[in-house]
Amino acid sequence: MTANPMSARHRRRSGLALLATVALSSTLTACGTAADPQSVVPAAVERTGAVAAPGARLTTLAQQVVDAGAPGVIVRVDDGRGRATEIARQAPWTRADHTLAASDEFRMGSNTKTMVATVILQLVAEHRLRLTDPVSEWLPGLIPNGTAITVRMLLNHTSGLFNYTYDAAVLKAFTGQDTRVWTPRELIAAATRHDPLFAPGTGYSYSNTNYVALGLVAEKATGHTLGDLIQERIAGPLHLKNTYLVTGTDSDSTKSPALAHGYEPDASRIAALLPPGTPAGTTFAGPARPAGYVDTTWINTSTLGAAGGMVSTARDWARFDSALLSGKLLPPAQLKQMRTTVAEESEFPNRRYGLGLEQVVTPCGTVWGHSGQVPGYSSENYTDATGRRTVSVLTATIFGLTPPKTGAANQALVTAAVCTMLGKPIPATPASPAG
Repeated sequence: MTANPMSARHRRRSGLALLATVALSSTLTACGTAADPQSVVPAAVERTGAVAAPGARLTTLAQQVVDAGAPGVIVRVDDGRGRATEIARQAPWTRADHTLAASDEFRMGSNTKTMVATVILQLVAEHRLRLTDPVSEWLPGLIPNGTAITVRMLLNHTSGLFNYTYDAAVLKAFTGQDTRVWTPRELIAAATRHDPLFAPGTGYSYSNTNYVALGLVAEKATGHTLGDLIQERIAGPLHLKNTYLVTGTDSDSTKSPALAHGYEPDASRIAALLPPGTPAGTTFAGPARPAGYVDTTWINTSTLGAAGGMVSTARDWARFDSALLSGKLLPPAQLKQMRTTVAEESEFPNRRYGLGLEQVVTPCGTVWGHSGQVPGYSSENYTDATGRRTVSVLTATIFGLTPPKTGAANQALVTAAVCTMLGKPIPATPASPAG
């Protein structure tokens, strides 16, 4: 079986995660702990008392991810032939914070980019802006060399703009070490203090700065906030009742009890898991938890916004992905533009980036979607080319997946979930993750 590029890549450079350049084990190995009998059972089991073989296999693999050390995982697979399979598993110690359910809200990280791109392309279809517009036309004076950077370059990460997440001051807020509330303009200013990576349009480099700028462009073009635009144009029409954009730090009044809790390794563990070059002393802030974790659920979210601030559920996001790829949200011309891709980094030959949408060639077939990471939350959401079949794997940590045993278990689960969605046999042994 050839390597599945998804899980290894999304821990390396996708979304808002740090560049976690880790080599994961090529063999699925779970800890010896028994499956917790109180874990949430798949929806198919709850409804019928039985589950088909693929669902049973996914349940076993989800439990193995938790047994290998992950705090929790949600899986949803809809193969287009009936009711979706929904699974939730969590480590027993996490129940003191929250009982995990497949219907829980989840921080979706850079999956946000697909919704932002959809709004931008709707505005293009309405002739309210153009893909060829220079960013300086909408955000005058904000971005150096803005006359040479187009809306399209922001959408497909060919602008060359430095990724603000890697600015030392922003990184402290991203990890919760600093409670300062950042505005989108301040995030762009932090990015543009650094030299561009290349001349506009001459390369590819994933940068959250691009999408923070796009959020401001959408607001300038319409006079409405990005959160309102997403509600009015996507969440409302699709009846996504648990989907919303977070734009600043969560206050007590906005802490949803339906939000799954997220966790990252504590200070005693994280240094060994971060990639080379990470500033010394980088840790994730949050209340201490068992198993060497901290709870990052209510961490400073002001660095996310248009680049990664969406909260949603697996079911809501499946409805969005399905509507998008089936043509319900964009006219054919704009959907074609969204699916026009450029090559990503050379080490990821199986992935190409469109306009806020990725094309991923997996061992079981080609899928479309995105992945996302914010502290405590890793998410992968994909659909087939028609939008008829969807899959989500939502895991309650980023760097908790770095240890080889845990990473290999999560790798096997993602592979199995995608293959089940596409109606292909689940591999008997896990694929080796891309290095």
